[in-house]
Amino acid sequence: MTTPSLNDVVEAAHELWPVSLAQDWDASGLVSGHPDAPVDRVLFAVDAVQGTAREAIDAECQLLITHHPLLMRGASFLPSSNDKGRVLHTLIEGGCGLLASHTNADSMLGGVSDALIEACGVESARPLGDPEGETGIGRVGDLPHETTLGDLARRLASVLVPTAGGLRVAGPKDGTVRRVAVCGGAGDSLFDEVRHAGADVYVTADLRHHPASEARERALIDGGAPYLIDCSHFASEELWLAHGARMLQENLAGKGFEVEILLSSVNTDPWDFVIVPEDVPVSASTDPEGSGYAR
Repeated sequence: MTTPSLNDVVEAAHELWPVSLAQDWDASGLVSGHPDAPVDRVLFAVDAVQGTAREAIDAECQLLITHHPLLMRGASFLPSSNDKGRVLHTLIEGGCGLLASHTNADSMLGGVSDALIEACGVESARPLGDPEGETGIGRVGDLPHETTLGDLARRLASVLVPTAGGLRVAGPKDGTVRRVAVCGGAGDSLFDEVRHAGADVYVTADLRHHPASEARERALIDGGAPYLIDCSHFASEELWLAHGARMLQENLAGKGFEVEILLSSVNTDPWDFVIVPEDVPVSASTDPEGSGYAR
């Protein structure tokens, strides 16, 4: 077994998660690093921030692979005095490259949404909006047995990285759930696909008020589904790190390369705590025949 170069690792990553599958607006790919530099240790993380950059350097990694790109828009200047520039300078000065695998890792089989739907207990899933395809954003599949919305939410809470916001759930706790749709990260643009797939519940992150409200209004007209489980953006995607690391290590080993791959221990969810007024119930029920939503 030999030590791969940065170029070897990048090629393996692009075989697993082709950049051609990335959305047009995305910025997946190699951000920095010398292609001939040897890489014997890699760190997987969700975000390219100062905390994960320092973690990679302190662990003597030569490559940091993140799900989210460092830069989603063009930048004319990247001095160490701004937040993005500081991350890049930290990595370069520490001899560590940076690679982002974002929507290409969302789309590919074994990607972010596959990890999330497996955590829900679904054993076989297909892309949302493309029943015959193997790639695409989001996943949908059936649980082996019916469960309740409350039990599914508790299952997810037990496997997701704990975050201040926890899970927000729309629908009755005893609501019946069998077909599950998911989208790791922000997924409120996929409601049409979720409804078309006949999902009983939709698990995603960053649900905004108006799309969620409109989805619940329509669901009540259609019989109540899909229910909603809204989790932390970070937590919904952190599940994939172990999957991605294993896939990359196996790919490299098959080519005769030996590399140690670490998983970040830095929680990059931006929220630290929540406050719920003591005299306001966290869960309330409203008249299902009225204008409110049953929670």
